Amino acid sequence: MNRLRLYWILQILGWGSFAFVNILFASLSSGISAVQLWAFVVLAIFYLLSTHFLRFIVKSYEWFKQSIPQLLFQSLLAILALSFVNIVAQILINIGFGTLRPAEDFKIVIILVNLFVAFLYYAIWFLLYFLFHFLDSYNTSLKYEAKINEFRLNHLKSQLNPHFIFNALNSVRALVDEDPVKAKTAITLISNMLRFSLMMDKKQTIDFSDELNTVSDYLELETIRFEERLTVVYQIEDESYSYKIPPMMLQTIVENAIKHGISNLLKGGIIEIKCREGLEEDLYIQVKNSGQLTTQPNLKAQGEKGHGISNTVQRLKLVYGDKASFRIFNSGTEFVIAEIKIPKQRVNLP
Repeated sequence: MNRLRLYWILQILGWGSFAFVNILFASLSSGISAVQLWAFVVLAIFYLLSTHFLRFIVKSYEWFKQSIPQLLFQSLLAILALSFVNIVAQILINIGFGTLRPAEDFKIVIILVNLFVAFLYYAIWFLLYFLFHFLDSYNTSLKYEAKINEFRLNHLKSQLNPHFIFNALNSVRALVDEDPVKAKTAITLISNMLRFSLMMDKKQTIDFSDELNTVSDYLELETIRFEERLTVVYQIEDESYSYKIPPMMLQTIVENAIKHGISNLLKGGIIEIKCREGLEEDLYIQVKNSGQLTTQPNLKAQGEKGHGISNTVQRLKLVYGDKASFRIFNSGTEFVIAEIKIPKQRVNLP
């Protein structure tokens, strides 16, 4: 279920139950009029709106990214402030419905009791919201760890695939006598890629520059294999290096372009990697390769053919939610473009 929808369902059920319980106890103790009933309903609506406002503040200023002492201090101040506003709202509601009892409602003791009750309700709400956020983030982390483990194994499998090793070693073997220096370079590139695969940890994101270095090694190795059949072009804006991206994500898209694009063309083609910053501080990564899509890939496909693209889509969803996107499409009659949009900051709250 969508997290925002779940949030509103819980809000309505929670404060609806608050109104129901108050009406029930009032009717059992001394009876309740229609005016008093609606007063309780309006009070419940005020609680709903005020807690939603508190959620807006928490999300806008990213409270859950702050230290625990700072979070507790700000939370206590916010709850206390809302409690005082709640007391004023209760008085205005009673005035509006004609249920105000000045002799009793303005007593210091009554005001303090109402203030304490309001503070208690807001504190319980905030505690539940914090617990929901924590469990949701923990669940997302577990999903990501499971997926990254699966991805690591699949990536190692593809890197150590006999066909890949066969092509790489053949390229090196052909160079041993013709160009020993280039042969050593190829061996170094293979070593770097395998070392990076083996050392890839469970970090959700890495520096863009680290990912690009690995991709450069891979494309340099493929250039040795394809020789003049492969041309590589980089268009990287300086702003791109301030971003972090999921590890091996760009590598997967480039491998996909080689496997399904360049490898199928007798004359070879071009791999162009273009990275730029958007107007809303999003990083746009485009991998353009020679070739054509005969059918639109199934982004949810599983298995050998759909692994690279589906893995990319799922990892983007787990790390960035709805703030990241992936698309692949034909550009004219000679090229295919795969585009990833990555935000600068991650959003965890529902």
